[in-house]
Amino acid sequence: MKQAKAKQAQKLRRIRRVRAKIKGTAECPRLSVRRSLKHLYAQLIDDVKGKTLVAVSDLELKAKAGTPRLEIAGLIGKAIAEKAQAKGLKCVVFDRRDKRYHGRVKAVAEGTREGGLEL
Repeated sequence: MKQAKAKQAQKLRRIRRVRAKIKGTAECPRLSVRRSLKHLYAQLIDDVKGKTLVAVSDLELKAKAGTPRLEIAGLIGKAIAEKAQAKGLKCVVFDRRDKRYHGRVKAVAEGTREGGLEL
């Protein structure tokens, strides 16, 4: 039990360390990426108002069964870029939470850039 609490405290410390350096506004919102073992979620957040502007997850995408998870992550990045541009947004601040910038998290960022948003 003690070890589980220590791991949770380390995770919160990593999240706070990343969030201390970034702030989302209405003109340049925060792109928060949440990665679980099965799914991937991305949302654009205006921290000033505390509102979610756009949200996308792999549950919404019409990806074929057997599609690699890295490709799905890239599609999520492109989808969120499309929705953001429809709302008139051009730049975002990337929030990786407590995850390292590689794999699916990196693929979302690259897909967002390919979609036309500036990170």
